[in-house]
Amino acid sequence: MKNWRINLIFFLFLLFSAAIISRLIYLQILKGDFYKALSQGLHNSFPETQIERGEIFLKGGESLAINIDLPFVFASPKKITDFEKTSQILSEILNLDKNFILEKLKKDKDKFYSLLKKNLSPEEVEKLKNLSLEGIFVDKERGRYYPQENLASQVIGFLGAEGKGQYGLEESFNDILENGQDAELKKGPDLILTIDYDIQFEAEKLLQGAKENLEIESGQIIVIEPNSGKIIALAHFPNFNPNQYEKYAKDRNLEIFKNSVTQKLFEPGSVFKPITMAGALNEGKITPDTTYHDPGEIKIGGYKIYNYAKRTYPGELTMTNVLEKSINTGAVFAQKQLGEALFLNYIEKFGFFEKTNIDIRETYSENSVIKNGRAINFATASFGQGIEMTPIQLTRAYCVIANGGKLIKPYLVEKILENGNLVKEIQLETSLPIISSKTSRQLTAMLVSVIENGYGKSAKIPGYYIAGKTGTAQVAFSNLGINKEGYSEKTIQTFVGFAPAFDPKFLILIKLDNPKAKTAEYSAVPIFHDLAEYIIHYWQIPPDYE
Repeated sequence: MKNWRINLIFFLFLLFSAAIISRLIYLQILKGDFYKALSQGLHNSFPETQIERGEIFLKGGESLAINIDLPFVFASPKKITDFEKTSQILSEILNLDKNFILEKLKKDKDKFYSLLKKNLSPEEVEKLKNLSLEGIFVDKERGRYYPQENLASQVIGFLGAEGKGQYGLEESFNDILENGQDAELKKGPDLILTIDYDIQFEAEKLLQGAKENLEIESGQIIVIEPNSGKIIALAHFPNFNPNQYEKYAKDRNLEIFKNSVTQKLFEPGSVFKPITMAGALNEGKITPDTTYHDPGEIKIGGYKIYNYAKRTYPGELTMTNVLEKSINTGAVFAQKQLGEALFLNYIEKFGFFEKTNIDIRETYSENSVIKNGRAINFATASFGQGIEMTPIQLTRAYCVIANGGKLIKPYLVEKILENGNLVKEIQLETSLPIISSKTSRQLTAMLVSVIENGYGKSAKIPGYYIAGKTGTAQVAFSNLGINKEGYSEKTIQTFVGFAPAFDPKFLILIKLDNPKAKTAEYSAVPIFHDLAEYIIHYWQIPPDYE
């Protein structure tokens, strides 16, 4: 009995020892090159992180930025005998230039590790494993993945090679995403956005259609709740795939990473006229029914100001007519009634000299030319030329008109969650009213008349009152990088509208850069109509009238 037990123990010991020896042979001999190369690669290429980066989700829970195991391929050049043949085979599998691979292998010929490509497709992984090329290895690393690909790409940005957020929310919230408040957590806080997947998708689809039908050079769409500042959609054309950001960076197309809604200045044109009217109405200098006679041409300090296409409008015109017909001389009239000092004051109140404090990187113009106080600059600014702003600044200004007079703070991140628990929820931020509720109602009615009787007719949706204004502005030579005074033939065509007009649930800005259309009436307005109609049905907003 005693010998039986000893023999059993001895047999188990031998079995266990054989298993360990077999594993060591596998790791040190059969897979030794792989782990030696990988060890060097990890030491040289991949920085260690304390915790896993927080993830980013849309309003409905759809993933925008997540962490997954991503396959990559690397070489151990010291173990490759035929660089030429290996480079040829890899170039066909990885869709990389053969010379690029060959030069990299030769450059790293004395190394055990040389990274060739990250984020391999399943097909690439399968082909590489089946070939079992000498000195070529496939492994996985924890990395950032953007499952929606191009959707909201300028909003999200991307995670750079050094593990730091670049552009968009990845940059602006980098410190939060990579560092939780709880030191024991293995993952940073998650961001929950205000953006609605379906509306964002529809907006981007409409911009793609504008490229095909209007040949736009670029374009942006903003959808926002005017009472809260929540951004429901923020769309760009062109956009990019954050999973392949290296491709764009390699082509030095870095401008595509910028969020034009917050980082690109433009002159808005006639869509600015309601801001001029807002100041004059609020100060009691005009009413919607105040009349004037259009002179057709105004001379100020040696400069001439005309209406669009040098049109003239005989007879008495009301301020409502001025917005309906988008008359430049009428905007100048309203500005003069307000006076230069008050006009400048309202430009400042509406936030055109400051950032909106949206939660991603933004720029702004100090508009120093207007501040210098020349009469011609005030006159042209009244109809949106010679004054610069970002699309988000203009959107925020229109929210003042729509929400009864308050300047709101637009935002994209609604909640911050840590380990599933709410850490922070964004609260509504507004200023004291900068125009009265009466002015807001008057101006809204005037903008409804623009849709009913003016150049915004194609924005009409049966059963709903829509308020809005068109703008078509020539692009200054200076904004095109041309050292020349004046304006080019290129245009920026814009429409801003909100609905239902007297109880607005959403506000939309459409901005198209150099579309092949005469004015915004034929380009931006139809796009607004389609998107607004989609949102009305999607949100099941009750009609204003039968």
